[in-house]
Amino acid sequence: MEQFQIETAQNITINQNTSHLGERMLAYIIDTFIIVVYTILMFVFLASLDIDMGDQWAFYLILSLPAFLYYLLFETLMDGKTIGKGAMNLRVVKLDGSKPNFGNYFVRWALRIIDVGITSGGAAVLTILVRGKGQRIGDIAAGTTVISEKKRVSLKDTLLRELPDDYKPTFPQVTVFKDQEMRTIKELYDKARLNGNHNVIVSLDKRIKEVLGVQTTLKPMEFVDVIINDYNYYTQKM
Repeated sequence: MEQFQIETAQNITINQNTSHLGERMLAYIIDTFIIVVYTILMFVFLASLDIDMGDQWAFYLILSLPAFLYYLLFETLMDGKTIGKGAMNLRVVKLDGSKPNFGNYFVRWALRIIDVGITSGGAAVLTILVRGKGQRIGDIAAGTTVISEKKRVSLKDTLLRELPDDYKPTFPQVTVFKDQEMRTIKELYDKARLNGNHNVIVSLDKRIKEVLGVQTTLKPMEFVDVIINDYNYYTQKM
């Protein structure tokens, strides 16, 4: 799982996990299955109607619109997700950290004709593998990518962190915090990084500085990260 960095207007660097190609393919299979089932049910419904062929075509054009616009509708209404992407914990986001708008989703949808239609998915797979950042042609044009929101469980998901032997703490004041308080700080910080919630990190930065009575030139994300590491350093030495 590759990572890419987002530099926000608040000078906060967010690491995002791009989705695996396999995850995107599974999401595509799920979405395709839903579209196929809908199309079959639509034909069964039309066949049950006692109407002439001309009227059937009119009904077909109307009823086929949801399938035709499936990706555009779901990604727009479900904040960057389709049913398949939701099942795989994937989401469409912009590379600059902001929320995609209808125009971004429309460009991605329109270029599916090249990515998936004309080339049977070959162009999408090749571009994702070569380009990096999980982008197919539609993503490159729209300035978007698809990230994985799956939480990777590791030692950093607990309060304890592994520190290098030569680690030098910066803020000895961190010992005023209790374990539960630091655990809450770390959980909020990790969740904010995962979801790209810059405001939470800025709020943590401000509140910690107020409690400790310190000033620093570190960026909010760097500062909170150092605070967590320093707390681990001092508590592990006790």
